[in-house]
Amino acid sequence: MTAVGAACASGGDAVTAYVEGLAQCARAVSRVLSRAETAAKNRALLAVADALEQSAATLIGENRKDLDAGAAKGLDRAQLERLGIDAQRVAAMACGLREIAALPDPVGEISGMTYRPSGIQVGRMRVPLGVIGIIYESRPNVTADAAALCLKSGNACILRGGSEAIHSNKAIAACIRQGLEVGGLPADAVQLIKTTDRAAVGALLAADKYVDIIVPRGGRSLIERIMAESRIPVIKHLDGICHVYIDDGADRDKALRVALNAKTQRYGVCNAMETLLIAEGIAPTILPELAALYREKSVELRGCPETCRIAPGCVQASEADWDTEYLAPILAIRVVAGLDEAIEHIHRHGSGHTDAIITEDYSHARRFLREVDSASVMVNASTRFADGFEYGLGAEIGISTDKLHARGPVGLEGLTTQKFIVLGDGQIRT
Repeated sequence: MTAVGAACASGGDAVTAYVEGLAQCARAVSRVLSRAETAAKNRALLAVADALEQSAATLIGENRKDLDAGAAKGLDRAQLERLGIDAQRVAAMACGLREIAALPDPVGEISGMTYRPSGIQVGRMRVPLGVIGIIYESRPNVTADAAALCLKSGNACILRGGSEAIHSNKAIAACIRQGLEVGGLPADAVQLIKTTDRAAVGALLAADKYVDIIVPRGGRSLIERIMAESRIPVIKHLDGICHVYIDDGADRDKALRVALNAKTQRYGVCNAMETLLIAEGIAPTILPELAALYREKSVELRGCPETCRIAPGCVQASEADWDTEYLAPILAIRVVAGLDEAIEHIHRHGSGHTDAIITEDYSHARRFLREVDSASVMVNASTRFADGFEYGLGAEIGISTDKLHARGPVGLEGLTTQKFIVLGDGQIRT
């Protein structure tokens, strides 16, 4: 019996010991990674990409085991779609790794060096966080993406994927270890928790002596559990209740194009618009057009009384609709008096993820940017752009609605921190 199998057979205490052993190892390895040369990290990433492509048939075969088990457990079509791996997804994982290898290495970057009156120079250096625990569901590609981002940013990581993807994740992790060895880096820089015992999550959340940050990726129940139990700081977001506000000063064509894209380009993503706000001055002319466009896309509309009056066929919205992340072809619409009421609505009901204004009024755009307190605030652009790749980060480990220490799409820089550095020439303080 393997160590993992023994841990599962022995119960929670053995699982805790198993996870703590991984965490201790990750802490030791993190010191090696923090001083790894960029060339070695890039070499490893490229080798992992090659290994994934060469092992495509194996990856797809192991994924089939997960898909068959998921179907037997009653996973729905959307869940199985997220779980699936095919040749195209293997190629996408490999492409993502190569893109991360091509990004600038943030580790060691020095900024803000200034001379002080004493003669010392004071600045900041970017350094890895250390050990990152990543807890995620369903999507096996997260195993490759998360490992690559952590490696390039000089962090060791411990990955705990969902039990529904265990065979897929093990196969991807084997390719990662192979690539690390080619790059001359410790194979344990990326460790996968190989037990599906739920006690492993609790054990990882309690390993605060060794793990520096937890990053959850999954549904609300997973993230709420992690927030409640973790002894370790968490980079997370709960909901993506994103708004688009069409201002009185909006360009009609821009408003139609952006509001349609923000909702219908993809439904089940956290940066899709869930509530549309429209200024009362423009609502009578633009809302009927928008309602017709949404109906062509089979989007259910739930509106305030004024919305229902202007666009018959809308369902009366409940108070709960303003606080709901649908992740589905459902849209809440509210007619507001103007900019002040739109901002107030966002403050009351938003999740701090992404909010946009459509306007040609410069002063309104400036106020919206300044006063809406979200991770991403946009002018005349779709909320669907709130994404690490679209922001030029190359990839992201998630989107944070926290204010410390990372906010918005979390890429390489978000997986580092800064320390002060001081350069002197024998100065002493008097």
